[in-house]
Amino acid sequence: MIYLDNAATTAPSKSALEKAQIFNEEKYFNPSTLYSDGLNCAKEIKLAKENLLKNIGGINHELIFTSCGSESDNMAIFCSVKRGTFVTSKGEHSAVYKSFLELKNRGLKTHFVDLNSDGTVNVNELIETVKSTNADFVSIVHVNNETGGINDVNNIAKQIKSLNRKIVFHADGVQAYGKIPYRLSNDIDLYSISAHKINALKGVGALVRKKGVNLSPLIFGGGQENGLRSGTENVFGIKVFEYAAQEKYALIKENYQRISEIKSYILNNLNRENFIVISGEKSSPYILTISAKGLRGEVVMHALESEGVIVGNGSACSSKNRFSRVIEACGYDNAVLDGVIRLSFSIDTTIEDAVAAVNKLNDTVEKLKGILK
Repeated sequence: MIYLDNAATTAPSKSALEKAQIFNEEKYFNPSTLYSDGLNCAKEIKLAKENLLKNIGGINHELIFTSCGSESDNMAIFCSVKRGTFVTSKGEHSAVYKSFLELKNRGLKTHFVDLNSDGTVNVNELIETVKSTNADFVSIVHVNNETGGINDVNNIAKQIKSLNRKIVFHADGVQAYGKIPYRLSNDIDLYSISAHKINALKGVGALVRKKGVNLSPLIFGGGQENGLRSGTENVFGIKVFEYAAQEKYALIKENYQRISEIKSYILNNLNRENFIVISGEKSSPYILTISAKGLRGEVVMHALESEGVIVGNGSACSSKNRFSRVIEACGYDNAVLDGVIRLSFSIDTTIEDAVAAVNKLNDTVEKLKGILK
């Protein structure tokens, strides 16, 4: 099987699992207990936070563990700014987009800014919207999960803060962390990350918070995570996250270059008579979104599956919709929207995988179009 849906989830790192196994078999204690074994687990959580932050700078930031990227997004949106005006883009992950719809349902002012054709935010419109609405909270995705479009969130946050330092700026960094060489600036107030996108486990995420930024709990209970996120910590999952991230950041630039070459190979060998490329030139090397115009992306996806190639057809969190809300906001017509396919890579993807996948992709679409003639 050739697995090319890594933006949905990745295979857990065997070495990270093995290294963390001691926290399943021997050091399985509750970090909130006061005896030495529990206190040692609490120290391990503290160390994981330090290492996960170190990967992106975060000198003036702290980290709060959550269950996933979606919870981190929700915590950022609902637990920092309580009233006022909220601004985001039409290209956000559903965890942000639907949270903004909920804010609107609660009577708060929300604004959704247009996208460029590659899925990045229209920065000029964003700045004008923030300025004209006197925005209090802004959320912009770092790497668009459907197109791979990279938003320069450090620069965007800097421009927004120049308008009003009190604006809270959040970025969803789920598709960037561990993949895109990046250092967190002091203009970023909140930043969401997720473990299972970088070969760690599902059920673990984190919200990075700039020290001093107001935040109230989303989940109440035993007061874990300094009272900000109650619930017994998943020590094993947290340590797998830490170790998987260490593996990624040890070779992040080398992996970025190697995956860029894999993406370029597929792009250069696609039959352009049958495909339209949606991902822009400056998109993440880990995501390539195309459209088999005239076909249903879901049909192509299942046909490829029968050939042993697994791809996606948009965000796994919004796969029940016929058209991708995000790709539609990029300005494409229904014929393109119908045929959307997303290929997404991981450090485990090889050039041999790319060669086989693009050949099967070309052959499969050619056959399907022949059947329709």
